[in-house]
Amino acid sequence: MDPDDGVERPTLASVAALAQVSKQTVSNVLNAPHLVSGATLDRVRAVIDEVGYRPLRAAQQMRSHRSQLIGIRIDPVREGLGGIVLDQFLHALTRSAEESGHRMVLFTADGAEGEVAAYDELVAGFAVDAFVLTGTSHGDPRTAWLRRRRLPVASFGRPWDDPTGRSWVDTDGAAGTRAATEHLVAQGHTRIAFLGWPVGSGTGDDRRSGWLGAMASAGLPVAGLDAGLPDDPAVAQAAALGLLAARGVTALVCASDSLALGALGAVQELGRRPGADVGVVGFDDSPVAAAIGLSSVAQPVAAAAAACIDLLRAQLDPGPGDDVDEPVLLAPRLVVRASSERGGPQAVVPPVLPAP
Repeated sequence: MDPDDGVERPTLASVAALAQVSKQTVSNVLNAPHLVSGATLDRVRAVIDEVGYRPLRAAQQMRSHRSQLIGIRIDPVREGLGGIVLDQFLHALTRSAEESGHRMVLFTADGAEGEVAAYDELVAGFAVDAFVLTGTSHGDPRTAWLRRRRLPVASFGRPWDDPTGRSWVDTDGAAGTRAATEHLVAQGHTRIAFLGWPVGSGTGDDRRSGWLGAMASAGLPVAGLDAGLPDDPAVAQAAALGLLAARGVTALVCASDSLALGALGAVQELGRRPGADVGVVGFDDSPVAAAIGLSSVAQPVAAAAAACIDLLRAQLDPGPGDDVDEPVLLAPRLVVRASSERGGPQAVVPPVLPAP
């Protein structure tokens, strides 16, 4: 009974009685829903919602010796489209964490070393149970630090320095750019360029490899047809102008929608028609891509977030048959729109300012 209002509060035992299950089953619904069958899970959750039962977090933490907190670093706001996928991932991750009885702890840090220092503080001061990493790169010290301390971790992105590394979730970028290139080949293009990032970016190199593989399979030349650029539409526009004007390129596969915007700007500047004259495909399927008719490779962001939480759950509470750190490689999906279809409606090309 609440001493303030005289109303008897629902308890775990009363929820169990109403749902006609054991108290352990109610506890599993709250803390380890993966252990409960679908029908029982729905029935218990319906009772919890009906009576307004809210478990005492402090008591849960004392019993489990866990805080139910998962940490993730948030990066500064980025200009352009580069941060949209991570924003979508963070939203989906928070939802998946809540469904598994966890809460996300967001923090900022300067660089990988600053992030490692933040881990130390969060584990010591807030008893954070696990961490999700993003922005994996060559020479990344974060995973090794967490593993040395036996802290559960899942990364959205592969550990590029360690091909045998585990406990990661990623999108198969090579499959995405391969599908984009094969689509352009099917449209009749034979001079297909690639706008990517500088060599050494694990994600960028992966996406470039898909273009290379598809071009090789089609017996098409690649010499002089790719460029490594910063993720800047204005810089991409200048590079695309050179490829279109001097190299006879009729289509471009891009490692991001930001680069694809620059490519569309170059097509417009030369007086050509996106889709009809020059095919352009981006990557990430941002809201801007949908708005302007840009073909793009979509990442399964919600599935990636759920897989990260599943990896952490398996490390925190391994069950029978759980492979606690099995990596997950997800298939992307090519979304075809006007910018890459000959004979279809034209893409709407927004203005892109020239690079300073």
